[in-house]
Amino acid sequence: MNILDPQGPIGAADKTILIDSLAIMLAIVLPTIVAVVAFAYWFRASNPKARYLPGWAYSGRIELVVWSIPTLTVILLGGVAWIGAHQLDPARAVEGSGKPLTIQVVSLDWKWLFIYPDQSIATVNTLTVPVGVPLQFQLTSASVMTVFFIPQFGSMIYTMNGMTTRLNLRADSPGTFGGLAAHFSGDGFSDMHFDVHVVPSEQFSTWAEEASRAGKVLDQRSYIELAKPSMRNEPAIYRLADPDLFQSIATQKIPASPGAQAGAKGTSPQPGGADAR
Repeated sequence: MNILDPQGPIGAADKTILIDSLAIMLAIVLPTIVAVVAFAYWFRASNPKARYLPGWAYSGRIELVVWSIPTLTVILLGGVAWIGAHQLDPARAVEGSGKPLTIQVVSLDWKWLFIYPDQSIATVNTLTVPVGVPLQFQLTSASVMTVFFIPQFGSMIYTMNGMTTRLNLRADSPGTFGGLAAHFSGDGFSDMHFDVHVVPSEQFSTWAEEASRAGKVLDQRSYIELAKPSMRNEPAIYRLADPDLFQSIATQKIPASPGAQAGAKGTSPQPGGADAR
């Protein structure tokens, strides 16, 4: 999950902003550190050449330096943040090869559900995407607010119950990368990770076709069972039987996950989804 090793255009742009911001801040931090050491050395008690000016009160030149450097730093950092915020708008489309792939993301207690509406499949704690294809994520939460983040792809974004957020990414290199929940959401938060498998388009088509014949079926009934709090869930693949499932979750037609209520009643979610009082 090395953010300094980006695997897509958004991650690369995030890295550039990070490095540029660091360089701008170091431009004022490093000279300040050097000046502190230099002043302490020059005005030491044993230096007879140091001038002692007890009546000194004001210097226009010093005031100019003191105010101009921080002002320029704020302007530069503000410019970087302003430009980056518009160029990297999560909802802004990302160019790529082929038709964009829509992926609907639901954060659960404590696992991730990924729905591929066009392929009629769904996965838990594993995500497979084609290389070079624009990825259009639609995200919501079935429980508490959390953050979806694939560090090497860039741009973390919140998932919230009763709302849908959007995120556009692209993966430029085949391989397996890590994703995680970047916002504390309860007991199972630390294990709320998932693998992202980036494969060639032909391999993705083969995978999707095989996944559409999976033995497990995801509909409203099985989703309610899946949404129960559980920890350290193994990756799973489902056939999507209800194409409107994500919409029902996002619009709260399906009740929210019982995780928060369970915690309030003194229950303790156990691995595998069982609750023990």
